[in-house]
Amino acid sequence: MLFSRRGFNLSALGALGLTAGGLEACARRQGFAGKTLIFAQAMEPTFINMAITSAAPANFVSSKVYEGLLEYDSNGNPLPQLATSWEVSQDGLTYRFGLRPNVRWHDGQPFTSKDVAFSVLQAWKKHHSRGRTVFGNVQHVDFSDPLTAVWRLSKPAPYILKTLPVSEYPVLPAHLFEGGDILSSPYNMRPVGTGPFRFVRWERDAQIIVERNPDYWDRPKPYLDRIVVRFLPDPTSTVTALEAATVDLALVPFAEVGRLKTNDKINLLKAASTFLSYFNIEFNLDRPYFKDVRVRHAIAHAIDREFLAKHIVGDAVVATGIVPPGIKDFFEADLPAYPFDLDKAKALLDDAGLLPGPDGVRLRIFLDSANGIANTRIGSAIRSTLAKAGIALQPRVADQGEYISRVYTRRDFDLSMTGGGTGRDPAIGIQRLYWSKNITKGVAFSNGAGYSNPRVDHLLEAAQVELDPAKRKAYYREFQMIVMQDLPLIPLYWTTGGYLGASKKVKGLALGLGGTNVGFAGVSI
Repeated sequence: MLFSRRGFNLSALGALGLTAGGLEACARRQGFAGKTLIFAQAMEPTFINMAITSAAPANFVSSKVYEGLLEYDSNGNPLPQLATSWEVSQDGLTYRFGLRPNVRWHDGQPFTSKDVAFSVLQAWKKHHSRGRTVFGNVQHVDFSDPLTAVWRLSKPAPYILKTLPVSEYPVLPAHLFEGGDILSSPYNMRPVGTGPFRFVRWERDAQIIVERNPDYWDRPKPYLDRIVVRFLPDPTSTVTALEAATVDLALVPFAEVGRLKTNDKINLLKAASTFLSYFNIEFNLDRPYFKDVRVRHAIAHAIDREFLAKHIVGDAVVATGIVPPGIKDFFEADLPAYPFDLDKAKALLDDAGLLPGPDGVRLRIFLDSANGIANTRIGSAIRSTLAKAGIALQPRVADQGEYISRVYTRRDFDLSMTGGGTGRDPAIGIQRLYWSKNITKGVAFSNGAGYSNPRVDHLLEAAQVELDPAKRKAYYREFQMIVMQDLPLIPLYWTTGGYLGASKKVKGLALGLGGTNVGFAGVSI
């Protein structure tokens, strides 16, 4: 099946007397180009390369510098980006991508199918927490034709075309990364992409600056001269800066939404209500006390998830399972549940032999999370209710790099708070959390719990390659029933991505499925 998009051919515009340069000059005269957009971001990234991480802080900048093979409309349908056409063989074992011609990396080198082959096999498949699952069946990529990449799979992967945006899998320049260790490459700190903006500099603890790519393939875009990403960890300071017009764009805490709605200089944009983002508590199953499922169930019953969703996060709903309602084909509403019930929590702990000591404490544990005001408030709320069940919980926050190292490399944790995106299929962003083959030291946001269940592995692997929708649904239903009983993770809530505050000077911005993690080529001030 072949998908393609027809658009304007700039070469044909010569007949009308409009060259690409003329279009660009026209756009600038009409006020669509120029100026600087300032985006406020709470957390500073550890590096700028989403091809080898799913850590959110890197995404805004990475998606401006790099590009993906595909983009997606608001319904999740694929659209061209670096790939202009694609087809899948009837047996699901061959994917053929026709690539966009005349695209150059920011250092002037041509973009070719070799870059796609390198990105799939050496970056996404090896180092990305979701990519290990998504591209696990991709065995070879033929790049003999510079503008055609042919993927050969050992087994079908019916979800691949749902997950090729820049926010997930940016295409990397093979000529800069090959021959060395991708994880330690200097280009993770100073990226070179094909995107609408070029990296300029990174001022640590302050900001990252990117500038307009004058050789961008989709001219006259981009319309902005530069984008500055400023790190403002305090949400109150972020909102104040937005109101004072010292920043143009920022994610807005739910508690501030009501007040900002009355500000006639700010637009509040809502992410698409697909509920594809999750927030979980993850157990370290290497800890002896968490090997007893009764203890895990007890902790689940001792967390008031309704309070967290409504009064701390605000724009969230209590998670009733692990597949959110945004994945309509696989959502299940009748899974094992753990309502807030302190008496039941205490009884389970008694049964597990964790009896209160003289000070009333049954167990002392840490809860790790990355820095953020919401994480701090959530940790405080969980500590309060667990204390009533006799569990002394100490929240522990750290910067993103230390949090990832503690949980996924050193495994020096009891509980961790983790959030992320599921993608539009369970194989994309959910399998990684439960699949035993994804217990991988140093890979962030993988199977950090250390959960291993052979039946779960079988169900996930069977669903991953099954082309019959009814059989896939049955596999995923059984998988959900098992893991909600085993409970290596406690699903807390699902979110839609929240609100974005934007100065009314910002034009051309619409929040689709990618949110702010898209190229911004069409955005202007």
